[in-house]
Amino acid sequence: MRWRWLWFWKAFALVLLFAVNAQAAGSIKVGVAGPLTGDQGALGLELKNGVIIAAEEWNAKGGLLGQKIEIVWGDDQHDPKQAVAVANKFVNEGVVGVVGHFNSSCSIPASTIYRDGNVIQITPASTNPRFTERGLWNVFRVCGRDDQQGGVAADFIAKKLKKTKVAVLHDKTTYGQGLADETVKALEKARIKPVYYSGITQGEKDYRPVLTAVRQSNPDVLFYGGIYPEAILLTKQMRELGMKTIFISGDGVWAKEFIEIGGKAAEGAFITFTPDQTKIKEAQGVIQRHKEKFGSAVGAYTVYSYVAAVLLFDAIAATQSTDGVKIADHIRKTKWKTALGPIQFDKKGDVLISPYVVWEVRNGKFVELR
Repeated sequence: MRWRWLWFWKAFALVLLFAVNAQAAGSIKVGVAGPLTGDQGALGLELKNGVIIAAEEWNAKGGLLGQKIEIVWGDDQHDPKQAVAVANKFVNEGVVGVVGHFNSSCSIPASTIYRDGNVIQITPASTNPRFTERGLWNVFRVCGRDDQQGGVAADFIAKKLKKTKVAVLHDKTTYGQGLADETVKALEKARIKPVYYSGITQGEKDYRPVLTAVRQSNPDVLFYGGIYPEAILLTKQMRELGMKTIFISGDGVWAKEFIEIGGKAAEGAFITFTPDQTKIKEAQGVIQRHKEKFGSAVGAYTVYSYVAAVLLFDAIAATQSTDGVKIADHIRKTKWKTALGPIQFDKKGDVLISPYVVWEVRNGKFVELR
């Protein structure tokens, strides 16, 4: 009789060992979502590359909780409906956290699905204030907000350029219109009321009719809230119409494609973005690894994407858990040392400090203004 019990316990131990080994041999899934293809694919590539570098570093030292990190890709094509589909896919596949989305119009509707699925969401690039203003426990962003960015743009227009005739266009998206509206609010605080305000449609190829209407208001400055593909066309078609209006936009236009494709039309444009990442001491490692792996310089949000991923990995490792609530609590209460420098989050999930500066396109390069 005793030998039967002995056999039973040996068999049970083998089954348990097999189960433990099977779990260790599995993977921890992390979702990465953004416009991975299409006209904003260059932005999605920035997001991808940052996470790839972070995941490779962690997997090289053993992964997380004894398991490899597996990246699950989600191409939302900067479409809110597609973003919701991606979010549902991620939750169903059991991702423990998401780096993304890129566009605010995608991050906001996806965030409630992640909340309901107990999934952490850290965006490297969504700047619309509403993302963190709704009281969701699971959302964080490592970038700044449009109310901060819009204030810097308005201050530059009023105090540096000393211009008062400002036209405002936006691309009707959550990000683009949100940035335009925050800039208008800041301009009005400086007692500057826009002489023109309207929206354009993403993906169109001829903006000359709306630019002709803008020209009739005789503005000194055209502020545009939107992404670089439309900004390229706007600047080119402005110059074709003989408009000498100063072009100003936000971080969605800080892309090498704006300069490379825009050419001479892009010269003299002013763009709000964060300070030069290549001068951040803590960023040098990831900048060098990116160059070695991909053969190019980092994009505007590559380091931000890397930081978002590392924060998530660090929090999972520190809590020894994949539970969303535990991870979120740890992220919120920790003072982080990152490739962007020190980061700390407030209760909403915003970083406490996020400086914005103004850049100028000068001789085919972005030059940070002092």
